[in-house]
Amino acid sequence: MSRAASLLRTAFTTRLWLTVLVALALGAALGLAAPDAGASLQPLGDGFISLIRMLVGPVIFCTIVTGVVSAGALAGMGRIGVKALVYFEVVTTIALIMGLVVMDVLRPGDGVHADPNAIKLAGKASEYASEGEHQHWYDFLVNTIPDSVVGAFVDGNVLQILLVSVLFAIAVKMMGERGAPIGRGVERVGEAVFGIVKLVMYLAPFGAFGAMAYTTGKFGTKTLTSLGTFVGLFWLTGIVFCLVVLGTVARICGIRVLPLYRYFKDELLITLGTANYEAVMPQLIEKLERLGCPKPIVGLVVPSGYAFNSDGVCLYMGFAGLYIAQAFDIDLSIWQQLGLLAVFLLTSKGGAGIAGAGFVLLAATLSTTGTVPVAGIMLIFGVDRFLSMMRGIVSLCGQMLASIVVSAWEGVFDRERALLVLSGRAPAEDGPAAAEPAPSAAAAVGGNA
Repeated sequence: MSRAASLLRTAFTTRLWLTVLVALALGAALGLAAPDAGASLQPLGDGFISLIRMLVGPVIFCTIVTGVVSAGALAGMGRIGVKALVYFEVVTTIALIMGLVVMDVLRPGDGVHADPNAIKLAGKASEYASEGEHQHWYDFLVNTIPDSVVGAFVDGNVLQILLVSVLFAIAVKMMGERGAPIGRGVERVGEAVFGIVKLVMYLAPFGAFGAMAYTTGKFGTKTLTSLGTFVGLFWLTGIVFCLVVLGTVARICGIRVLPLYRYFKDELLITLGTANYEAVMPQLIEKLERLGCPKPIVGLVVPSGYAFNSDGVCLYMGFAGLYIAQAFDIDLSIWQQLGLLAVFLLTSKGGAGIAGAGFVLLAATLSTTGTVPVAGIMLIFGVDRFLSMMRGIVSLCGQMLASIVVSAWEGVFDRERALLVLSGRAPAEDGPAAAEPAPSAAAAVGGNA
């Protein structure tokens, strides 16, 4: 192999984060220098996301089935699910409260004095608002049930895929020894699916380049001028949340959050460029297993987290809801804000896999409360792409920690292994996914009360 070929291979494997970073910089430069050319590259970013999304269903199914079948007692998996949901609710509630408090204190919407009667919903925002207006707080529960088993995978609804996968995994587990070959077969299929993921990831720099060129070319600096304070405040709050709130959670688990973010730098940069953290789910699962989280826990917590642990969406909904109210000169009382908080906690669930999820869920919440006009989403529609970047990063950071928290809560988190990997003293490739025998982790999960 020539030196040039070797460098090229390194750029797309062990130095993928650097390649993606360069691609993001080049994409931003192209979008600013030639907006029309940049905007025309949207298919590059969308195509990469579509390639990953087509694998999300098989990844969730294979991961959950393999994890449950290899685990100990089913009661242990139920306990893990409950602990995961408790963690999801606590952290998303903190994100919502943080967003509301920042907006109440700094009030960036004051002085806009927008007239709700003069604002017309148009284009994509109208579609999102229409979809949101027809949603109810309980829809995420009703929509959990697919029309058919195959339909869940065709539609790409994470909640539905989650339900089908868990039911199938439990059924296989209840078969005992007769179900063992099925579990091994699904595990082999999963290995093949993750092989496809690795192939697709070679295209990550091209996807990031196209997505960033599109974002800066279509929205650019002109859009940011009027709402720059709002966007900047949201980004700053998101960074503080990731460093302080999630940093505290990491320290409780015995690790430091900055090395954790460095470990996941590829995934963070891809999320930044594509504004879609669903695109890194397969790599997230693999890296968490290598870090020291047992496979059964990762297999259950990560997929369910994409449906229930949207920290970034919750932070965004608190921000956007109050900004629109302030822009319309609507003074919400503390009780009205607590009401919004309660509805946000319900409507924020199940947003994974929905195009424009943040907008749809925001419109659904505003429609449910009736206090703030839904038309107000047009005030922030132009900068939503920039908001969705940080929305995705915050949600991804929350996803990184969820499996670690539950593993530590169960007493099966390999902290020594994690510290070695995060410090760079242990090769990430030699983690539990490859080296630790599944029965030992499964026994710990099933037997730890």
